[in-house]
Amino acid sequence: MSAVSHRPPPRRQQRDVLPWLVAPALLIFVGFAVIPLFGVFALSFTTWDGIGAIHPSGLTSWRAVLTHPGLPHALWVTFLVMAVSWAFQTPASILIGVFLAGDQRYRAVLGVVYFVPLMLSSAAIAIAYKALLNPNFGLGAGLGIDLLSQDWLGRPGLAFGVVVFVVSWQFVPFHSLIYQGGVQQIPKSLYEAAQLDGAGRVRQFFSITLPQLKYTIITSSTLMVVGSLTFFDLIFILTEGGPGDATRVLALDMYKRGFQASLMGTASVIAVILVLVGLALALLLRRLGGRDAGASQLEGV
Repeated sequence: MSAVSHRPPPRRQQRDVLPWLVAPALLIFVGFAVIPLFGVFALSFTTWDGIGAIHPSGLTSWRAVLTHPGLPHALWVTFLVMAVSWAFQTPASILIGVFLAGDQRYRAVLGVVYFVPLMLSSAAIAIAYKALLNPNFGLGAGLGIDLLSQDWLGRPGLAFGVVVFVVSWQFVPFHSLIYQGGVQQIPKSLYEAAQLDGAGRVRQFFSITLPQLKYTIITSSTLMVVGSLTFFDLIFILTEGGPGDATRVLALDMYKRGFQASLMGTASVIAVILVLVGLALALLLRRLGGRDAGASQLEGV
């Protein structure tokens, strides 16, 4: 009589192996994200110049930040950059992503070209645009075009527009890639059925493509909105928060307090505020997006 082998089912084997596969990524996340976050939160209750001893000071740094008259303005500029850049990037990214999802070879070549801005550093992009927009020695002066020879970075409205445009120019390729992948996952049978019903490309876009991209839009918007809270180097090089405080976002305010004014306590407070705002916005977008049917099916397995 042969011995009966007791082997766990394949699904159970997968569940036993999964924690070991996740452990390295979890350790890296805890070591480089969670622990530093708690460290910053602890620093927000101290007074520290970044070099000397750290002195506990209770809520002194929190009161200094929350009662500072520049905080509401910095919050307003941060949310304004977030909203305007989202309103500009989202339609552009969807249209480019839908275009690149075609089967023609030249579209794949254009996709590589469109992706180039994302491969450049924000500092290099800011330096290049600052040189191009120089009213005396930039692109407008070289071509003799008065419209391009304006003081783009010296007027509040123009400087804000330049910041939004440059940020969008850099990150639209990334979100276009996300939408390209989302469009390629849409079943072609839906478009074939729509063509049989006589629907044109515009009707197919609004009746099939956009509804099918619902969760892709939520994902892209979450990355876009949360990422806009960390815009710093590009704005710092382009305008340094000016003219005046027209482009002084919270991330730039945190840098100036921490590394220019040597107020690490108040800078840590602003960092905690940024994290809380980012978490709140991410949860709000998740709630607006609802629950994915695929996720619900996976939970039922």
